[in-house]
Amino acid sequence: MDSFEKKKFIYSAVFPFIFVLFIVLVKTIELYFDTSFVRFGILPREFSGLKGVLLSPFIHGDWNHVFNNSLPLLILGWAMFYFYRSLAPKVILLSFLLAGLYTWISARTAYHIGASGLVYALFGFLFISGFLRKYIPLVALSFLVAFLYGSLIWGILPWDKSISWEGHFWGLLIGLILAVVYRKQGPQRKEFVWPEEDEEEEEVLGEYVDFKEDVAKPSKAEFKSPEVVYYYVPKKAKRPKPKDES
Repeated sequence: MDSFEKKKFIYSAVFPFIFVLFIVLVKTIELYFDTSFVRFGILPREFSGLKGVLLSPFIHGDWNHVFNNSLPLLILGWAMFYFYRSLAPKVILLSFLLAGLYTWISARTAYHIGASGLVYALFGFLFISGFLRKYIPLVALSFLVAFLYGSLIWGILPWDKSISWEGHFWGLLIGLILAVVYRKQGPQRKEFVWPEEDEEEEEVLGEYVDFKEDVAKPSKAEFKSPEVVYYYVPKKAKRPKPKDES
């Protein structure tokens, strides 16, 4: 792994880590001051409960609830920023808001808290995106996400009244819809375009010339031999040797 990939690997975990750190901080404040922030959760169809759309993902019932949401947020959030870097902010923001808003519109009357809706949205987006793009690394990621968190699918069923299955359902549905909407954006499968046979021959042979056509013959003047000029350079005369007068 080169230095660029190492930096990308590390930076992709920054936002998920900060998000989870904030969740832990909120729970710590609750315990330290012996209070509960549940009243700031989503209360469906109550105007006062709208604030929970923004606040409920940071509020959790107990440490077990915090852990169950924190680990998937770290892994799925890191995968979003690593493999879908350009899309991650938009997908996370829309999932955060829409999952909470539709829970407020349709859920049963009770306080709904926790980041489960966001977890389900990230799961849905990562799971379906790889198959839609038909890009092998992303398909492999889809299978990995399904292997790790495939059991989340049971959370959208109303089998436990203490769990906000409505938030799970809307989160998963929104994640799937966003995967379809943004299927043309972000990383794509590489397509190799082979040149057509005619184009390839043209590149090799050059422009086609029909040798049957009459080609204008050059005039004789064009073939006139060039003039040749000779220069005579006389040799230097040899100086006579002096006679010996003795």
